[in-house]
Amino acid sequence: MKRLLSSRSGAWLLTALFLQLRLGCGTCPCEDPSLCNPISGTREFEVFVFQVGGKDWKFYDWSQITTVAIFGKYDPELMCYAHSRGSRVVLKGDVPVKEIVDPAFRAAWIDQKVELAKTQYMDGINIDIEQMVNKYSPEYYALTALVKETTEAFHKEIPGSQVTFDVAWSPRGIDKRYYNYAEIAHSCDFVFVMSYDEQSQVWTDCIARANAPYNQTLTGYNDYIHMGIHPKKLVMGVPWYGYDYSCLSLSISNVCSIKEVSFRGAPCSDAAGRQIPYSAIMNRANTSMSGILWNEEQKAPYYEYLDPQGIIHQVWFDDPRSISLKAAYVKEQGLRGIGMWNGDCLNYSGDSVAQQQTKAMWEALIPK
Repeated sequence: MKRLLSSRSGAWLLTALFLQLRLGCGTCPCEDPSLCNPISGTREFEVFVFQVGGKDWKFYDWSQITTVAIFGKYDPELMCYAHSRGSRVVLKGDVPVKEIVDPAFRAAWIDQKVELAKTQYMDGINIDIEQMVNKYSPEYYALTALVKETTEAFHKEIPGSQVTFDVAWSPRGIDKRYYNYAEIAHSCDFVFVMSYDEQSQVWTDCIARANAPYNQTLTGYNDYIHMGIHPKKLVMGVPWYGYDYSCLSLSISNVCSIKEVSFRGAPCSDAAGRQIPYSAIMNRANTSMSGILWNEEQKAPYYEYLDPQGIIHQVWFDDPRSISLKAAYVKEQGLRGIGMWNGDCLNYSGDSVAQQQTKAMWEALIPK
């Protein structure tokens, strides 16, 4: 604060007082108090980043980022820095769908989130509700109302704020999530399509597959658009993580049979494997027994390795090549933007090889 000219001190005090009165909170944590103002306006292309904790955010490619959704512990330093780059910082919003059937509970939940956003000088909320909902049930209508009412409250109380909602990779009842997708997308600023975990319900052979196969992914977007959702209401989510599967058997054509792990009615699922971040995937790739392979049908990379117990594993993931193909679709169809789960999956250690890998993943987000 000391570096401010004395002639600006009065304006600074008025700004701080205005912020305190408007937001009903304490002292702005930023060195520059103007950074506690909410970000307003929209950029032509959205790059939406989920942050899950720690300080890796300091090494993100901030030249691209428009929104950071904090799914870890709130970090005022992150808020200040994001605002200095013109990027929004938004809350995570999650609530049991059984509870929101009660309008009074719904209103109280919304009020609490608005006040939290004000207190933390944040720019909106990302509603992440991935629970089962039956079509035309009380929860179905309540969830639609929640999104509409949350959007109205945030836009009124924090001008320029952003309200978004996370949806499955397809509107076709994935994991028994039968939401009113068209109305939800209409009610909020945009929906973030979680185009990953696409093997959460497998109804065919129990074999290892890509986390987000190209054609399967694009079918989901086509379905959303055909149901009347404007492309500018859709942000594509891509995975910066993959799945490591133990193979019960591995065929000569690289088909990895996996154990049956049911999920929400389906006989098989990706729960047979374990999620691993891109950084860990690339650490093992060079010592794998196969090297990185490419599946042309799914347009995704994978590799195989032998663990100390002599069990063969198959690892499926996304890399700059597979992500670039999806980013091209974003551009071709005029989608609102792209994002990932999550920004902390890369290796920000400074190692020269890791730096190149990390840079390539960020660059893959921008359609060529």
